[in-house]
Amino acid sequence: MDYQAIYTQTLFGLDYPTLWFLVIGGVFTGYAILDGFDLGAGALHLFIRNQDHRRIALNAVGPVWDGNEVWLVIGGGALFAGFPNVYASLFSGLYIPFMLFLAMLIFRAVSIEFRSKEKMLWWRKMWDTTYAISSATLALALGAVMGNVLQGIPLNAAGDYVGTGWDFINPYALIVGATTLALFMMHGALYLALKTEGDLNEFVGLWVKRAIIAFILFFLMTSGYTLLFMDHLVVRLKAYPIFLLLPLIALLSIANIPRLTVKGNYTMAFVFSSITVSLLFVLSAVGLYPELLRSTVDSAYSLDVYNSAASEKTLGIMLLMASVGAPLVGLYTFIVYRSFRGTVKLDEHSY
Repeated sequence: MDYQAIYTQTLFGLDYPTLWFLVIGGVFTGYAILDGFDLGAGALHLFIRNQDHRRIALNAVGPVWDGNEVWLVIGGGALFAGFPNVYASLFSGLYIPFMLFLAMLIFRAVSIEFRSKEKMLWWRKMWDTTYAISSATLALALGAVMGNVLQGIPLNAAGDYVGTGWDFINPYALIVGATTLALFMMHGALYLALKTEGDLNEFVGLWVKRAIIAFILFFLMTSGYTLLFMDHLVVRLKAYPIFLLLPLIALLSIANIPRLTVKGNYTMAFVFSSITVSLLFVLSAVGLYPELLRSTVDSAYSLDVYNSAASEKTLGIMLLMASVGAPLVGLYTFIVYRSFRGTVKLDEHSY
């Protein structure tokens, strides 16, 4: 059946399923940029030994971390509304990493809020440890899910998951997970460099350099593995040479990060780190489209933007809602970051 023929309405020359694919991609990219830096900052937390410095690092993300997660909620809702079959197959197939992700979200939130409730050193160290472990695990789980989406999962003709509960643990998912953690740690270290001063700023600057090296190494490993074993992700790049500009631009963006860091220009380094996150998502989208969830059993069983999309009327209504809601969320995010700009100063209301 030609599912694409069902969707006749277009906007900006694109049919509704493709537009919704772009909307969801944009929302998840926004989430990765915003929550990525506070997950990365959390993963670095235990390397900061001084208790006052830990408080400063925690308060750097304190005013924004929960607002950043709004983008995750919107992305999940958008996926469910626009591509319900993908939502069902993805969450049933990757149930364990998603439940782990949910548990770590809870532990992380509790850690941030509970740390400052008591002054005992053991209490604060306990929640520091929980905060760091949950942040690092979240980044790894996100990367593992992304790796499985890019590689594909075992789906039958009905779109049902037919693998085991532990199939999500595979070499590609682990490499993408480690790359994601390194990327977020670099992103988070750059954010902390913008929000701190004095000795802590010097210490964070050291970890910026270490995280950059780790990310570049894992990025090269992931790129090599993709080129060697993930032929379906590079087909579009080979078919349309114009898309080869994307990895080139991504490499230039990555190269700019250490160059600007050496100069002490952390603001622009953070900007290029954000651009790098965006470009990696764009490359993933180009490699996947029109597929959303590839079947490793038979490519004919894969779920794409057409055979898994909601009705055209539903997509039209949701696009209208997104055109109103997205600017409001963007405005809210801008106001929050505008209100809490500058370096962190501790006071009686700090965590």
